[in-house]
Amino acid sequence: MTTAFRRPSDRRVSPIFLGIVAVMAVSGWAVWTGFAERTGFAVFLFVTAAWVVSLCLHEYAHARTALHSGDISIGAKGYLTLNPLKYTHALLSIVLPVLFVIMGGIGLPGGAVYIERGRIRGRWKHSLISAAGPLTNVLFAVVCTAPFWLDALDGVPVSFRFALAFLALLQVTAAILNFLPVPGLDGYGVIEPWLSYKVRRQVEPFAPFGLIAVFALLWVPEVNGFFFDAVDALLRGLGVSEVETYCGLDTYRFWQEWFGDQDPGCALIR
Repeated sequence: MTTAFRRPSDRRVSPIFLGIVAVMAVSGWAVWTGFAERTGFAVFLFVTAAWVVSLCLHEYAHARTALHSGDISIGAKGYLTLNPLKYTHALLSIVLPVLFVIMGGIGLPGGAVYIERGRIRGRWKHSLISAAGPLTNVLFAVVCTAPFWLDALDGVPVSFRFALAFLALLQVTAAILNFLPVPGLDGYGVIEPWLSYKVRRQVEPFAPFGLIAVFALLWVPEVNGFFFDAVDALLRGLGVSEVETYCGLDTYRFWQEWFGDQDPGCALIR
């Protein structure tokens, strides 16, 4: 196992991840320069690629923290390569989160890396492993909103600003949802080591349904309104207005232009 831990190939960044980063960079350049004839499609590629990059970094943070906490099997599983196809369930980790962005404009917490918890000693280490992923989303949100709260938007093209605002919305929603103390989510993983064995055993059967329950609750208008009010309040604190996130989503859904469904107000601003 130690030999596997030291193999350079276990840590070499995957060409798949580098390809996603390249798509993000090229499409971001196209949005910034106005090179793309249809800005909406370039925004779609940029935000989607950046969102997938953040999902990969989220899982990498879990894996890297677990590695340094004692789970030396992480490298052999390929989690340190940032290859999304190495995750325990690519559908839950990548495909579903991207579909939720396209359909609902919300950052769905992805599937996961498998961590051998029995190798790890200490409750703080277990909590930190769970917290590492959503903290990556928090960091990503801070980076995306930096031009807003630093008052550095001079010279930033409007379409690129909208794209950053929408990407920040995804990161904030992902961080909030992940930090909920619900079985199956990272927030519960943070507090689980501090619960009694009896409580953990009682809660364990509900873990597979935790995320489903959260999204079922989000269909309740009152809960949905409260959730997005909290998200908007956080983004306003970071200098991002509701108009910017709304127009970011409107621009992202480039296909609406084909049916005349895009908001003319956002088109005028652009």
